[in-house]
Amino acid sequence: MSSAGSASRWTRAVDTPGTQAPASRAAPRRRRLWRPLEPVPATTRVLLGVAFFVLFVALWAGITFGGVVPPTFLADPWTMLVSGWRLLVQFDFLHDIGMTVWRVVGGFLIAAAVALPLGVAMGAYKPIEAFFEPFVSFARYLPASAFIPLLILWAGIGEAQKLAVIFIGSFFQLVLMIAVAVGNARRDLVEAAYTLGSTDATLVRRVLIPGAAPQIAEILRMVLGWAWTYVIVAELIGASSGIGHMITDSQALLATDQIIFGIIVIGLIGLVSDFAFKWFNRRLFPWAELGR
Repeated sequence: MSSAGSASRWTRAVDTPGTQAPASRAAPRRRRLWRPLEPVPATTRVLLGVAFFVLFVALWAGITFGGVVPPTFLADPWTMLVSGWRLLVQFDFLHDIGMTVWRVVGGFLIAAAVALPLGVAMGAYKPIEAFFEPFVSFARYLPASAFIPLLILWAGIGEAQKLAVIFIGSFFQLVLMIAVAVGNARRDLVEAAYTLGSTDATLVRRVLIPGAAPQIAEILRMVLGWAWTYVIVAELIGASSGIGHMITDSQALLATDQIIFGIIVIGLIGLVSDFAFKWFNRRLFPWAELGR
């Protein structure tokens, strides 16, 4: 009997974990999506992103169609779409969009072309960093919009003034962030390069720049988004075209539908450019994705 009893207890001891095994194996699958730094599948990421926009538009429609907010203060989604279509078809809003995109790209490329070599030099050579960093740190806290009266006085209200606003708003941020990215190079790679007979110039060209290139690409992507805020500010004053000019005119007419449409157009262009930048960075630096 004691033998049979011990055998039955042994059977229960073996069978009990077996019955609970599916639940214990299923638990990590339920928690996997919510683990810190756990990657999200591409399909789930898209669905979650779309779900937010759907909920946002539904809330917007409920507030406006339900009469919670008067149309003078917030137009409903349908009125906004109708007004946006009218802007595109009747008022040549595509020209305004093209002018704004040209200003953003032009000012940003000029800023990047100057900031990239200076930032690399500051990150690689500490005397250059000591010379430039105090002024760059001082200037990057100055709002670009504060320079608009001076820039209008110096360059007028033409394209040069708007490009200068974007340049000022982007350049100093780029320089400092690029310098930090280059200066954070792995010391073991630097020592290994010197051990193998690398010169100072070769070290910068073959070790520091390639090592910081993925991070520099991400810096360019982020600062490009900031450039959009500067161009709208530049177009709010003394502009005869552009999305910011349309928003200013619509404000005078209390046309919130057109204002919202202009804001959404800016967001859509920024979203497309951001995805394009991410795709280009993945193709150019595929090894950087392996560490994420």
